[in-house]
Amino acid sequence: MPPKRRFLAPLIDQKGRIIGMDTQTKIGQRLCTGFSGYDIPAEFERYIRESKIGNVILFAHNVQNARQLKQLCADLQALIREVTGFPPLIAVDQEGGVVSCLSDDFTLTPSAMALAAAGDPKLAHQAGLITGLELSALGVNLNLAPVADINKNPDNPVIGVRSFGEDPEKVAEYSVALMRGLMEGGVLCCAKHFPGHSDTSVDSHIGLPGIDRTLEQLEACELVPFQRLVDQGIPGVMSAHILFPLLGGSHVPATMSREIMTGLLKERMGFKGLVLSDCMMMGAVADHYGTINGAAAAVRAGVDIVLISHDARLAGLAAQHLRAELEAGGLDREEFDRSVNKILDYKKKLKAPGRDAHSSVGCTKHREQAANMYARSVTAVRLPFQTLPHPGKNPLFVGCMPYYTTAACKPESAALSFSRFMQKRFGGDMLELSDNPDADEIALAAGEAPGHSCLIVGTYNAHIRPGQMDLVWALSEKGIPCVCVALRNPYDLRGLPPQVSALAAYSYHDFTFQAVARVLAGEMEAQGQLPVTLE
Repeated sequence: MPPKRRFLAPLIDQKGRIIGMDTQTKIGQRLCTGFSGYDIPAEFERYIRESKIGNVILFAHNVQNARQLKQLCADLQALIREVTGFPPLIAVDQEGGVVSCLSDDFTLTPSAMALAAAGDPKLAHQAGLITGLELSALGVNLNLAPVADINKNPDNPVIGVRSFGEDPEKVAEYSVALMRGLMEGGVLCCAKHFPGHSDTSVDSHIGLPGIDRTLEQLEACELVPFQRLVDQGIPGVMSAHILFPLLGGSHVPATMSREIMTGLLKERMGFKGLVLSDCMMMGAVADHYGTINGAAAAVRAGVDIVLISHDARLAGLAAQHLRAELEAGGLDREEFDRSVNKILDYKKKLKAPGRDAHSSVGCTKHREQAANMYARSVTAVRLPFQTLPHPGKNPLFVGCMPYYTTAACKPESAALSFSRFMQKRFGGDMLELSDNPDADEIALAAGEAPGHSCLIVGTYNAHIRPGQMDLVWALSEKGIPCVCVALRNPYDLRGLPPQVSALAAYSYHDFTFQAVARVLAGEMEAQGQLPVTLE
């Protein structure tokens, strides 16, 4: 391993320009990229050396287990320090719940909406602390959380349970609690997706959403959590690839809008930290503006670190384009240097993990705390007969396997099945159907129902897979006690048959299943509070 170079703060002249740092190194500090695999590929290393890219983002496909992640982070630190002279920001999306990059030997805390349902901001702080401690122990120093979006639109395909809910004040309170926990745990954190990804039904990974809201409307709702986080010292804010035509710059998404990223976020709201873009390879940018041109536009808008998350070659081309823009005067050099200096100021604050810090990863204490969070989140949304039906001696459990809903989410484990878990716990029978069952599958399930003591259906985003709701209606007509458990977004529970009892559980996770089983068995009451309105 090459010797570590000293981290020397660059000299800054009276105009804020950096002295004694070559242009390519400056450009590399403004970029963040990633790769596939558990080890640093030779091609990735070549692009890092050629373009001096100074930051890395990791995903689930980079994490085999805790030991491997620790070595990978150490290797990335050594490589990028050697090439640039400065430590990298090593980022992940570890929100908890459905957005997780970590392996099973880590502690997975619940999603934001589950934490809000548990009804105690102290649990959000605890979740942040657990996540921060386990990430920092292995060398990850930037977590792209909390999600500060307010989930106002039930048909939003990309936010849902990633949000703390629909109330701006509650989202602000829980976001700040999670932020404080992460920072106490030793990692930088980043609020997203500014100025709000809530009121849209388009996933910006594949399309370009637009939101027609005035500044006054945003300040009364979507911007409340972001302003609170800014006031409390959040280190980073991530942009949204969404058009806000009523804020100016209607032809480009917020990421590329000077009016939004500088005028609104930095000047009006007073944010002094790091502005990060969402990935510039997402369809909202790549398909409409191009990743490389979009990267330059984001820098002009005021973004400090541009994410080109999955292709180091493309990040290298963006670096070339940024250099050409600088040399041609298309980018302000003094502003560019001030941004680089700000990035380096944050890097100076990074702490190396302690020698024995990895012992906290997945420890019994953290798992017990997480299990308590999941248990407290389970919510009784409807009890038409005052109490929840008991499974009885011969229950039938019906459900689908979780499916890949958006590129933001980690694919769920194929080894985990709600129906199988519950059958093993209570006996009886089980059926696994598709995520959008057709008439034949529904008829099959309805035909199996007679003779069972209780019908318990686990849904997974049934509000956008109507076959699941048709299944619940068909089973409800059999005259047998019926329970519907929403295993992701609670919007599944709108419009249920009046005789069906309903629980919201917010996630497809074994801790969730254990908690739901205890509620069904009468061993524990469902204590959660619904963070959204079901009309």
